Amino acid sequence: MEQELISKKELLELTDISYGQLYRWKRKNLIPEQWFVRKSTFTGQETFFPKQSILARIDKIKNMKDDLSLDELADVFSPAAEGLAMAKAELTERNIVSPLSLELFERVFAEGPLLPFGRIVVVYMLDKLLQAGDMSLDEGKLMLETIRANEALFENKSWTLVFTRKMGASSFLMLESAERYAFDGGTKIVSSLSLASALEELKLRLS
Repeated sequence: MEQELISKKELLELTDISYGQLYRWKRKNLIPEQWFVRKSTFTGQETFFPKQSILARIDKIKNMKDDLSLDELADVFSPAAEGLAMAKAELTERNIVSPLSLELFERVFAEGPLLPFGRIVVVYMLDKLLQAGDMSLDEGKLMLETIRANEALFENKSWTLVFTRKMGASSFLMLESAERYAFDGGTKIVSSLSLASALEELKLRLS
């Protein structure tokens, strides 16, 4: 499945932002460098963006920039939160995740009472899909086992988790790039959740 692109001209018109704003946000690391895609067209080289991702990001920036500085926003959108940890009990007390999701997480990941940020985001992703009604507890366990078995391959990289079903059988796919992927016609994509979007949401919940 190839992600739809939007041209820079269309983006500026649709979002009502200026060229200067767009590139200032890029310099401040609010918009990832890899989202600026150069492609050849009949008029020469033009810049395109992954449509869904860039529109969602600009909407967040516009809604949050009155309350946070650009540097604070850059911290929200950054892929890492090194040094941040939280007690398991606090996660449930603050309604960051449900007790059920935390209990399922503990069956798969052997962690102490204090969870580092990298583990918090995993249980947050689990809880997000369970709360949405997208998957069963058994599927949640399979999701966690998939992440545990493959996370070393994606260390310090952004990835997307794709959840599929075919004839009642569930599977999970971790992708470093989710711009293009395809399955046979009998496979249903139940959900697709990127680590980057989960990180952003979680940081806002924790702030």
